Amino acid sequence: MVMGKLRIGGAWSGVLDIELDEWTVAMLRQEIANRSGCGAPHCLNLICAGRVLRDGDGTDKLTQLGVKNNAKILAAKVSVDQDGKSVKEEFLAEEERSKKLSRLKTAATKLATRHADGSLPVEDFNLELENQSGEKLQLGSETDQRAIMMGLMLHANAKALMRREQYSDALEVLTMGEEAFSLCNQKLIEMVDNVPILQIDMVWCYFMLRDISWLSVAGIRLAKAREGIERAHGKESTRLRILQGGRYPELALHLRMELLEGVIAYHSGQLQKSKDTLTSAQAKYFQLQVPDESLSFFMSMGYKEREAKRALRMNNLDVGTALDFLVEEKAKRAQKREEDLRRQKEILEQKKYGTTPLRKAVNLEKLNELVSIGFQKELAAEALRRNENDTQKALDDLTNPETNAVLQNEIISRKRKRLREKAKSASENLVSMGFERASVEAALRMFGSEEEALNYLVGQPNVNAAEGANPSLPQPDHEVGGSNAEGSGGGPSSLGTTDHDGEGPSSRNDPPEERDMEMEDELTGELQNADAYSDYDIEVTKEGEAIIEYLALLNSAENA
Repeated sequence: MVMGKLRIGGAWSGVLDIELDEWTVAMLRQEIANRSGCGAPHCLNLICAGRVLRDGDGTDKLTQLGVKNNAKILAAKVSVDQDGKSVKEEFLAEEERSKKLSRLKTAATKLATRHADGSLPVEDFNLELENQSGEKLQLGSETDQRAIMMGLMLHANAKALMRREQYSDALEVLTMGEEAFSLCNQKLIEMVDNVPILQIDMVWCYFMLRDISWLSVAGIRLAKAREGIERAHGKESTRLRILQGGRYPELALHLRMELLEGVIAYHSGQLQKSKDTLTSAQAKYFQLQVPDESLSFFMSMGYKEREAKRALRMNNLDVGTALDFLVEEKAKRAQKREEDLRRQKEILEQKKYGTTPLRKAVNLEKLNELVSIGFQKELAAEALRRNENDTQKALDDLTNPETNAVLQNEIISRKRKRLREKAKSASENLVSMGFERASVEAALRMFGSEEEALNYLVGQPNVNAAEGANPSLPQPDHEVGGSNAEGSGGGPSSLGTTDHDGEGPSSRNDPPEERDMEMEDELTGELQNADAYSDYDIEVTKEGEAIIEYLALLNSAENA
């Protein structure tokens, strides 16, 4: 008979004297459940030496599972399914979850492709990379841009899931984000801290799921994360401190990283290392506790509690610099709104010019260069559109009388096409209201606009507009939309013609891209609401609780 002591922490803390070669995992779980008062034993996971103790067939004794005298056992509470779902319901729920994650990845891929390759956005915004100062970045090739955008979108979505405590789903999305970042040139990725922060978030999900089976992987991830943070921020965050003007935005991030390192050290049996790391994390936790008087001061000025705490934590609790921070952030938000409005106007302008044969948007910077040397804007845009934004080729076409004439005819043709489509739409709208088609068409010819035609038709309910038209009224150009609308002109046929409101020949028969609006909105909504400090803005309450829990476990082990 092998008697032994087990040191228990977590749901119940204390020492158990048991027969190691007689007790099973189920017996131990039941005993701890009884002592902790948590009720059903299946509410507990027992973790020893970094692995979860499994019941197996119920006959394996603790000694057979490698549990030795003076072993430390963590009893972690697990959530219990209160709804009593059937196996079928659970399967269907998992299938639905898998489908949603697949849709999310597909939507992120399409969004990143559209916004990284110069294609004309179908939305009224652009996803653009920025540094911590809010300045636009152009990192690497088109492939690199696409990989980084996709990684950022997925990471932002995962953070939203983490805030809702959906850690399992968040872990799946973080894995997809990690895969996306891996497609980028690693030298570019090493310049920024996004991947290290993603690694820390993954380990945080492991911890919140209490899944110690990931222990070895978690250790590797955290080691890489610390190395990446130091590379991006500089040793002891010196580079970041310069960029941030003396601020301390990274403190909460380092707190979480040290906590997780302490947890891993504890479950690996490195008790002194665990204690040192957790003590350092606790010091940072205390450093991040906002004094009531400081919080009250900011709230009296009209700031919300959340933004006041954020400002104080980012500025080492210094009231003066925190106030400056809040003022700067407000100015940045106002500037961003102005830039978004400007970009929306630019996109609307680009849509007016159509897309190149390879479905790219007209480059407005190159367009403005051509306009600055005297070319008419719409004509210059058509030249760039036809030549895939090649400025020299566009310039050649503009200065060649024959090709210039072709460009002008194309613009006239496109305008006529728009007028025909507008007139057709107005006609169908009025006919759908119950007016006779002949009366509608006559009224549109008389007045030219849908609104004026409608006013006329409403005021003449018993008169057929085709017969009651006043011949003295000016008539619009009847040839607009006629058989000669497409127009033709001299010049090389290699320039081609357009068949879809300015889009190139290559897109003539392309079906419209299928979009998953729900997933795209979910992805872009999170990313557009983020700012340069979002990755560092961590509410550290759960971290504080975990530090207390593991320091208690260490204290219990030392006093045993």
